[in-house]
Amino acid sequence: MTVGTICTRQAITIDRDSYVAAAAGVMRERGVGYLIVADAAHGGRKPVGVLTDRDIVVKVMARNLDPHTLKVGEVMTPEPLVAGFGDNIARTLHRMRAMGVRRVPIIGLQGNIAGVLSLDDVFDHLVGQMADVAGSIRSQQPAERRSQA
Repeated sequence: MTVGTICTRQAITIDRDSYVAAAAGVMRERGVGYLIVADAAHGGRKPVGVLTDRDIVVKVMARNLDPHTLKVGEVMTPEPLVAGFGDNIARTLHRMRAMGVRRVPIIGLQGNIAGVLSLDDVFDHLVGQMADVAGSIRSQQPAERRSQA
């Protein structure tokens, strides 16, 4: 199975030249703590970085910097770990663990943003698989009874 089959397709992006305060506003409005940073000057569809709510707290607020004058590109994590739409889930999880990240931008064949994979997406997928296993075990006995009748 590939990351493209379980990722969230609605990736929320922000331009690197936006102010950090605007990024925080987008996070609040959309109820997220993670934005994929793009560069509008180059079409705005390729990830150039990521910005988390933690980045804003640690890199901006804790240093008493002004989020209204600081641009996203100045505090984002540049060159983030990305995964291709067709990449294997297990391999991607291994890379995420090695890099210590909880979310990864997913890119299509042209390198354009196609979604975002979070650990929540992976948990949802695994829970679904476990439900299928449990359902198979539960339905085994009634199936045996029907075949014996």
